[in-house]
Amino acid sequence: MNDTGDKKLSRTSLIGLVIGSMIGGGAFNIQSDMGGHAGGLAIIIGWLITAIGMISLALVFQNLTNERSDLDGGIYSYAQAGFGDFIGFASAWGYWFSAFLGNVAYATLLMSSIGNFFPIFKGGNTFPSIIVASILLWSVHFLILKGVETAALINSIVTITKLIPILLVIICMIVAFNFNTFKIGFFGMDGYGSLSFHFANTMSQVKSTMLVTVWVFIGIEGAVVFSGRAKNKKDVGTATVIGLISVLLIYFLLTVLAQGIVIQNHISKLEAPSMAQILAYIVGDWGATFVNIGLIISVLGAWLGWTLLAGELPFIVAKDGLFPKWFAKENKNGAPMNALFITNVLVQIFLISMLFTKSAYHFAFSLAASAILYPYMFSAFYQVKYTIEHKLTATPKQWIIGILASIYAIWLVYASGIDYLLLTMLLYIPGIIVYVVVQKNNQKRLTQFDYIFFSLIVILALIGLLR
Repeated sequence: MNDTGDKKLSRTSLIGLVIGSMIGGGAFNIQSDMGGHAGGLAIIIGWLITAIGMISLALVFQNLTNERSDLDGGIYSYAQAGFGDFIGFASAWGYWFSAFLGNVAYATLLMSSIGNFFPIFKGGNTFPSIIVASILLWSVHFLILKGVETAALINSIVTITKLIPILLVIICMIVAFNFNTFKIGFFGMDGYGSLSFHFANTMSQVKSTMLVTVWVFIGIEGAVVFSGRAKNKKDVGTATVIGLISVLLIYFLLTVLAQGIVIQNHISKLEAPSMAQILAYIVGDWGATFVNIGLIISVLGAWLGWTLLAGELPFIVAKDGLFPKWFAKENKNGAPMNALFITNVLVQIFLISMLFTKSAYHFAFSLAASAILYPYMFSAFYQVKYTIEHKLTATPKQWIIGILASIYAIWLVYASGIDYLLLTMLLYIPGIIVYVVVQKNNQKRLTQFDYIFFSLIVILALIGLLR
């Protein structure tokens, strides 16, 4: 790979990767996802708790990037450095599956969004939908083969474009905001009207909002995954923090301001995407059309961002010797050609399978959904471990962010659901086979801890199947 400065990612491109990966289709329905079952107070509390946890996690990424600039694999390499080869491999394996299966979801969501204008694509899994999605899939593939830096630049442009309708909605909601409407549903509502403040009820509403926030910040690690391609390693942490705070502010305004536009107990009745219905409520029908176009651009941008991530991670892991060496091959433009190829072949297989049945994809996605959270947890744990190992020079900030991020990461895994947690173990069983083969090729002996982890995974997978 060409390592000259002009072939590296700038801070702007890294910020674009973070924001572009986090803001996908979910941003356009977050008003009803959060506000449908919670009043203004619960939403504000939910975002405050989320902000503490996610900012701590972002600061962990920033600190580890600065302290361990030798680790180019980001969240995967933090798990490996802190807890050994198998934990590092398992983090990368689960993350990779989550990323490429998520791209199948983006493909079907994109076609479903286009179906709002052209009914032939309605539902996202019709034959014309799969054909067009496949063409787009391989168009993105060949775009990335021209160079990760080129694709990242285009991703930044798309990210700016998709923020335009979101910012317009925020501005319109600020102008049209009605404090009386906001006040009516501040403590929540039921079928009979406004509720008065009750601590237990408010906390129940807060929990419902936080089950949504579990997923809306997936992609925060976008810059960290590409740390090896950054012009300046310090830009990685800065981009992560700037990207997170920007998205956090956008989501906060979208959800809180909506409570002053539509009465709280009507928000859950809005058709998806709820952002389109809210803008139409303010400016008329053209607002819904404008937002639906923005949704298409947003999903396309998120798909590009996640294809970059899904191709880059196995490439990095293979370079470090924990994935088969075949994944580490790059083309003359420095793009991870083999890792990207196998990733998109898998996406294509699942797309084709949806013509016949959705069950295979939905089952696979249910296995992989929570797997993407484990690298966050091990990164936070590694921050704590690293701080303990360097306690003589550690700052109070390093202790605080490590502990807060660890607590929040455990919450993320727990909130994703115990059933998913157990079923996810099925995903790692074929991974064990790959890991054993790779370690044998590297002439490394399996450790006692490896065998303990293998046994634990099989036992938990069996429990998940029998529940």
